Amino acid sequence: MIRKLSRFIFLLLILNFFYFENVFADISKVDEISKNLRCLVCQGQSVYDSNSDFALSVKMLISDKLSSGATEDEIYIFLKSKYGDWIVYEPEFNKYTLVLWILPLFLFIIGGLLIVRKVFINRKEK
Repeated sequence: MIRKLSRFIFLLLILNFFYFENVFADISKVDEISKNLRCLVCQGQSVYDSNSDFALSVKMLISDKLSSGATEDEIYIFLKSKYGDWIVYEPEFNKYTLVLWILPLFLFIIGGLLIVRKVFINRKEK
């Protein structure tokens, strides 16, 4: 009797492990996606960090989409179509976001050239 009960409990523990492993994987995927989304209500917070109604509904939407078999890219495409490209922290590289990607590099190069020029001018004066 005790052996049967211990086997049954062992079997339940194994089944729970596999069930909760899938649940935790889904939760971590929701967290990963929501960290890359802006909360439209809270300024400067991600959906992951926010506790607003909007953020909670987006987290539930992500969870529902994942459980229905949608991929991460499909979720991003859906959210961008609904809220615009601004909702994603890391915008895609296309002709509309070209300035976003090139401007920091351009400013860095110009700043570096100005610093080098200033250093050489100061050396020549000494």
